[in-house]
Amino acid sequence: NTDWFDAILRRGFWQNHNLSLSGGNDKITYFLSAGYIGEEGIVQTNKFDRFTLRSNNEYKISNAIKVSTLISYSRGNLRDIDLGVFNSAYRAAPYVAIKQGNLYGNTSLSNNVNNPLLALDKNDNRGIDNRLQSSIAIDIKPLKWLALRSSFGTDLDFYNNTAYAYQFASAGDNSVFFEKGGSQLRPKSSLDVARNNATRWVWDNTITATKAFGKHNFTLLAGTTAEEYYFNSLSGRRTDVPADRNQWYLGTGTPSSVDNDNTGDKYTRNSYLGRLNYNYDGRYLLTATIRADGTSKFAAGNHWGYFPSIGLGWNITREAFMSSQKLFNNLKLRGSYGKVGNDQISSNTYLNIATINAPYFFGQSPVQNYGISFTQLPDPNVKWEVTKEYDLGIDFSLLKNKLSGEIDYYNKEVKDALININIPGTLPDADSKYTTNAASFINKGVEVSLEWKDNISKEISYNIGGNVSFNTNRITGLNGGQAIQDGGNGQGFTTRSDNGQPIGSFYLLQADGIFKNDAQIAASAQKDARPGDLIYRDISGPNGKPDGKIDDNDRAFSGSYQPKVSFGVNGGVNYKNFDLNVGGYGTTGGKIYNGKKQSVGADPRDNIEAKVANGRWTPNNPSNSTPRASLGLLPNSTYFLESGDYFRINNLTVGYTIADAVLSKYKITKLRVYATVQNLATFTSYSGFTPELFNPGDGSHITGSPLNAGIELNSYPSTRTFAFGINLSF
Repeated sequence: NTDWFDAILRRGFWQNHNLSLSGGNDKITYFLSAGYIGEEGIVQTNKFDRFTLRSNNEYKISNAIKVSTLISYSRGNLRDIDLGVFNSAYRAAPYVAIKQGNLYGNTSLSNNVNNPLLALDKNDNRGIDNRLQSSIAIDIKPLKWLALRSSFGTDLDFYNNTAYAYQFASAGDNSVFFEKGGSQLRPKSSLDVARNNATRWVWDNTITATKAFGKHNFTLLAGTTAEEYYFNSLSGRRTDVPADRNQWYLGTGTPSSVDNDNTGDKYTRNSYLGRLNYNYDGRYLLTATIRADGTSKFAAGNHWGYFPSIGLGWNITREAFMSSQKLFNNLKLRGSYGKVGNDQISSNTYLNIATINAPYFFGQSPVQNYGISFTQLPDPNVKWEVTKEYDLGIDFSLLKNKLSGEIDYYNKEVKDALININIPGTLPDADSKYTTNAASFINKGVEVSLEWKDNISKEISYNIGGNVSFNTNRITGLNGGQAIQDGGNGQGFTTRSDNGQPIGSFYLLQADGIFKNDAQIAASAQKDARPGDLIYRDISGPNGKPDGKIDDNDRAFSGSYQPKVSFGVNGGVNYKNFDLNVGGYGTTGGKIYNGKKQSVGADPRDNIEAKVANGRWTPNNPSNSTPRASLGLLPNSTYFLESGDYFRINNLTVGYTIADAVLSKYKITKLRVYATVQNLATFTSYSGFTPELFNPGDGSHITGSPLNAGIELNSYPSTRTFAFGINLSF
C-alpha cells in the first residue's frame, strides 16, 4: 500500500517580503527597495530563494536637464528536480517499500521504474544566479515643445550550476538498496558543472516634438535603438567524484572521464522608428508608426524587416450631438492595423556548424579515425516571422460609470512562423531539430469584457465583472508543402499540423468501443485482436479508401489543445474597512492527450489506476470503456484524448484596513492585513494532474512548441496556496 505521491510530495512554504523607502526634494528624488522570496516546493528537495536590491534616483540638473539612474541586483538559489519523478511515482508498484533507514526499496524483481524518492534524494542539482541590471538616462528639453532623451542600460547575468549524481551500488558499503540488482544502479558517481555568463546592453535615443494649433494636437517621435547580446557557457563532466560536498570539483574526478564543452551565442539588433500621434479636439485620434528592425540572426539579405502600423479612434461622447444624452459617460470606437516582427531563434541557425576531430570507425578493421562531423543543418534563407493584425473595438461606460466594458474583434495573420521541426536522426544535426519559417496561420476571434460597480449604501460597495473570448486558429500555408508531424513517443507521432487545421492538431487512430466476441473481430480490420481490445476505425488506406487494416492511414484530426472559448469572472465587496475579492477563469473546447496514462503498460510491473484495473474488460465484466489488461503500449488513439475544459477559482482574498484615526497616533499612513487562497478549486473532468499545462507541450521533448501543445507527460501539478500578508506604509 505504498503511496508514492505521498512519498515525494510535501506541504510547501512560501514567503515574500518587500521594504521600500522613498523621498527627496525639488532637485533629487530617490527610491530604495529590498525584497526576499523564499519557497519550498511541494516536491521533496525542491526549493528556491531570491534576494533583491533596487535603487531608482532622479537628479534635476536644471529646468531643462534631468538625469535618471537605476541599479538592481538579485541573487537566486535553486535546488532543482527532474519532473520525471511524477511519471515514476505514477507507475511505481505499490508493493515496494519507499525507504527504511538509509536503504531504498528497489528489488530486482519489482524494479519497474526508478524509486522516485531516491531520484530526488541522490541527485543534487543546484543553481546560483547573480544578476546586475543598471541604466542611466538623460532628458533634455531645450525648448518647451521639444524633448530629447538618451538611455543606456546593461544586464549582466552570471549563472553557476552544479549537478551531482550519487553512486547507486547494489551491494557492499555503498549499497543504497534493500536487495541486489535493479535498473536504477549507477556504478559511478558523476559531477556536471556549468558556468553561464550573459551580457546585454541596449541604447535608446529619441527626439519628441509636441505642438498644438488650435484644436489640432501633434506629437512626433523619431528614434533609434541598438542592442547587443553575448552568451558564453563553459561546462565539464567527471565521474567517480567523492560524495563529500567539499570535494565537488572537476579536478577530483577520474582524469579519463574528461568531458568538456564550451558554447556561446551572440547577436545584435538595430532599429529605427518614427511615430505620429494626432488628435483633433480629443474627438478624432490617429497614431501612425513605422519601424525598421535589423538583426544579425539572419543571413545577409534577410537582416532587415519593416513594420508599419496605424490606429484610429473616435471619442463619440465628445461630439456635440451627444451632449444632451445622459446614458453614456464614454463611448469610443477604435481600429488598428499593424505588422510586428519576431526573430526569437538561435543566432546561428543559418550557418553550418561542424565538430572537428570527431572520432569514427571506417572499414572492416576497427581502426579509429578522425574527421569533421556536422552538428547543425542550416537554413540559409531563414527570415523574419511577421504578424499582421487587424483590430476593431468599442469602449463604453454608462449609467454614471456603473457599467463599463470593451468589445474587440481581432485577426492575426502570422506569416513565415519560426518553428523547430523534428528531423530524422540520420541527418547532420545534433539535436535533430531544424529551425525554419515553417508555416503561416491565422488567429481570429472576439473578446468581450464587462464590469458593474455600484454602492448599496455609504458603507457597502461592490463590483462584478467578467470576460469571454472566442478564438479560432487555422494554418493557411506550409512553406515546405508537407504537413508537420510531431509529439512523438514510443508509438509514433501524436500531432499533425496541416493546411486548414489548427496548429498542433491531434492526429490519432479513432477508438470506437471494445471488441466483445470473436465474431465481431472476424468482421473487422483487426484480425489479430482479442475480446476486450480497443476497436479502431478503418478509415482509409493508401488509395484513400478503407483497406482492411489499421495503420497510420487511419488516423484522423481529433481537435487540439487550443480552447475555442476562454473566460474569466471576478467580483468584490467592500463593507466599512473589510474587503472581499474573488476571481476565476477557465476554458472550453480544448483537448489534452494524457501521455502519462499511455506510458503505463509497457512493463507488467507497472502500477495501474484502481478505476482502470477494476473497470477493465473481462469476460465477466464486459466493459465498453476500458480495454482488457495487456502488456505493451497501446497505439496513439483518441482513447487517451480527454476534454481540457475547466473552471478554476484562482483567488479568494479577505482583507481589513485599519482606520486612519487609529493609525495617525503611530504616524502610520496605511495598515492592511489580508488572507488569501490561490487555486482554491478546479472543476474539470480531466484525469491528469492539471488541465492547465503552463508550458504548452509540458513534459514533451520540445517544451513550449506549438506543434505538440497539450501532451501531458511530466507536468508539475497545480498547488493550492494559503497566504497571510501585511501592507504597511509610514
